Amino acid sequence: MTSPRTNRRFLLAARPQGMPKPDDFQLDTQPAPEPADGQVLLRTRFLSLDPYMRGMMDEAGPGYAPGVKLGQTMVGGTVSEVVASRNARFQVGQLVLSSAGWQEYALSDGSDLTPLGEMSRPSLALGGLGMPGFTAYVGLLDIGEPKPGETVVVAAATGAVGSVVGQLAKLKGARAIGIAGGAEKCRHAVEVLGFDECLDHRAPDLKARLAAACPDGIDVYFENVGGEVLDAVLPLLNLHARVPVCGFIAHYNEERGGAATDKRTQLLATVLGKRVRLQGFIILDHYADRFAAFRRDMTQWIDEGRIVLVEDVVERLEQAPDAFIGLLQGRNFGKLVVRVSE
Repeated sequence: MTSPRTNRRFLLAARPQGMPKPDDFQLDTQPAPEPADGQVLLRTRFLSLDPYMRGMMDEAGPGYAPGVKLGQTMVGGTVSEVVASRNARFQVGQLVLSSAGWQEYALSDGSDLTPLGEMSRPSLALGGLGMPGFTAYVGLLDIGEPKPGETVVVAAATGAVGSVVGQLAKLKGARAIGIAGGAEKCRHAVEVLGFDECLDHRAPDLKARLAAACPDGIDVYFENVGGEVLDAVLPLLNLHARVPVCGFIAHYNEERGGAATDKRTQLLATVLGKRVRLQGFIILDHYADRFAAFRRDMTQWIDEGRIVLVEDVVERLEQAPDAFIGLLQGRNFGKLVVRVSE
């Protein structure tokens, strides 16, 4: 008789005040569930850690989805293996893309699962071939529309989204200027990812250095950070610049309801005076009509060596809270995933 499976999972124990703390998460252990008719039991192989999860920890959520309830399993995308099936569409051993969250086992009726087929690196389905890569693809190509010779600026340039944005800009013949935290990340952006230049936002006088790196101004700014980076970018935006907005990680841990100190007046004046296209987008809206083209194009570019993907792999589920906090602090290098099981 086989021993029963044990499911370990992280629950949201408290709503963070500012930067999340380890005590905001609770590790819970219980027997793994058994699938009913039409269901499958999934074992998590890889868990994706992403900045949007910080918004999900607030009671109101990030605005496009409800927040995680206290005592509920933390949400997250996963690459999972079917380990028991009572659903004819899925076989034991099959790898699928799922939303199982921060846990080792989960049930599904199959409606939220995407079969992955044969993949030499299944974790890429959570990164360059998944949501972060898709965010870069839609945001830059559909909204930013870079043209040959134009200047594209992206912050968090070695992160899961920013690293792909810069490489796509180069594929389209534009100049790619990255902004990252630290000299090592900036060297990586230039020497490995092929950016034309990368600026360390921790070094003094970012505004002057960015102006020097963009003598012809900025045509596309891929916004995923906000803060002092946005302050440095605004005066350099050209007429009819485009600003795809997928996030603003510099503000995720601010106290809610306090006095606003950001430069909204300057932002609106710039958008108006320079006829800037400023468009927020939620990548969930684009899967139906753009994901197939993204997977086709990105797979080809990866196979041809035109897109380089870097993963930051953390071992074991119990490391997820510290790794997630490090992500919000900029400690990760590339797409952050947790290897939950072999």
